[in-house]
Amino acid sequence: MPDSVTSAFPTAWLDRARGSGFEGGPRASRFTVVGIAVAGCVLVGAVAWVIATGMRPSYDAFGWLGWGRQVLRWNLNTDGAPSWKPLTFLFTLPYALAGANPQMWLWMITSTAAALGGAVFGARIAYRLTGPCPERPWAPLAAGAFAGVGVLGLGGYSQLVLNANSDPMVVTLCLAAIDCHLSGRFRLAFASLVLVSLGRPEGWAFAGLYAIWAWRADPSMRILAVAGVVLIPVAWFVVPGITSHSWFISGDLALNSANVIHGNKIVGVIDRLRSLYELPMQLAVLCALVLAAVRRDRLSLTLAGSAFLWAAIEIAFAYHGWSAVPRYLIEPGAVLVVVAGGAVGSVLAYEPSDRWRPRTLRWILVVPVLALVVALIPAARSRARLAHAEIHSGHNTALELSRLEAVIRQDGGATRIRRCGQPVTLLGYQSELAWAIGLNVGNVGFRPGKSIAEGLPIVLFNPHDDGWQVRPIHTRAQDAVQCDRLRTDTKFGPTR
Repeated sequence: MPDSVTSAFPTAWLDRARGSGFEGGPRASRFTVVGIAVAGCVLVGAVAWVIATGMRPSYDAFGWLGWGRQVLRWNLNTDGAPSWKPLTFLFTLPYALAGANPQMWLWMITSTAAALGGAVFGARIAYRLTGPCPERPWAPLAAGAFAGVGVLGLGGYSQLVLNANSDPMVVTLCLAAIDCHLSGRFRLAFASLVLVSLGRPEGWAFAGLYAIWAWRADPSMRILAVAGVVLIPVAWFVVPGITSHSWFISGDLALNSANVIHGNKIVGVIDRLRSLYELPMQLAVLCALVLAAVRRDRLSLTLAGSAFLWAAIEIAFAYHGWSAVPRYLIEPGAVLVVVAGGAVGSVLAYEPSDRWRPRTLRWILVVPVLALVVALIPAARSRARLAHAEIHSGHNTALELSRLEAVIRQDGGATRIRRCGQPVTLLGYQSELAWAIGLNVGNVGFRPGKSIAEGLPIVLFNPHDDGWQVRPIHTRAQDAVQCDRLRTDTKFGPTR
């Protein structure tokens, strides 16, 4: 590591990294093998999760899948929801080459694997925060387990995973950037931050700050830093500039959301951040920050400061008129959980002074940690029940999607349906129908009443009890006989 880079870090940080066995030295190859094995387990676990839960994409994810397919047809239009997001496009475009259903499955596996990866990186960081502990080697492991489970247990995290959402992927990239930085892999850390910036605009500030640091600390990274900083606005604005009516369509679509904070924006964002945790975890984070301040733990304080900076940016976005929904705050939420995990490890690893070395007193600090774990059990049960409900909902969504695809085939395919009129459905099903029928989301109507009142030819897809009612309306006279055959009802209700 260059001297200019080394001098930018407290010696204790580097000692932790080396002592933890994650950087360089004779143990590096062993940890590389372990890393590959962990990655393989995460991938296998993701495949098993996707198959076992029967999960299906949500509104946004179907829109992202549609982008990839429409680009291959030279017909991409990003005027409609969801808002343009370069990160997901990096996956859905190449996946579209495999075909519609393989594209969907590849994205679900990718998003799930990325979400599970957040637990791995969170555990590694908490392990580092604890530092080497020869007398209690289980303390760093306990810290890692607490942080890993805590990341997966964030409010709404399981729902986002089951919806094939990209926000858990951004969480993992944030934690990966921290882990790579602490490992001395600064290029990978910056690359991770660039990917974070392609997934969430809050990440722009962090990529920019890291580029400034890299420019000064490691001159060999200057070209990479410039390329990354230039790539971010190009990816966000050039594609919408070509495929929509505005370069800033992403921000325009995000304005005036029904989920905007009414009242004080600062209090609203803080409340939404707190809502990601139950009270015991909130207290654990608070105690971790106090402990870090007392110990002058610069690493933990820096991580907490980064989380608060993200929240501050979200507050600014809320004042601008964007929604600042809780899922935009799971990134700082995950970082604070990891800081709490590091504090748990530090408490478990603490060795009292010589005059307090009786065996009974050595274990006294284990009590509050056990109390914290016990206090979190009800929250864990609540999270498990919510996940079970989401899995059941996912089964219904999968059944509904299969019936939609079947009725499209039965009615002669997407081309024949489009000849009879504009496909129209309810708002929440707009992107699903667009993906199934091969259109941009903006080309599918989402206000049936308005579409009927306008008197133009439409084909209404009305979702009903996990099935569909298809009705051609205002059909042109010359198409009446052919289009009337589209009038179809699928099977309804759950399968027997």
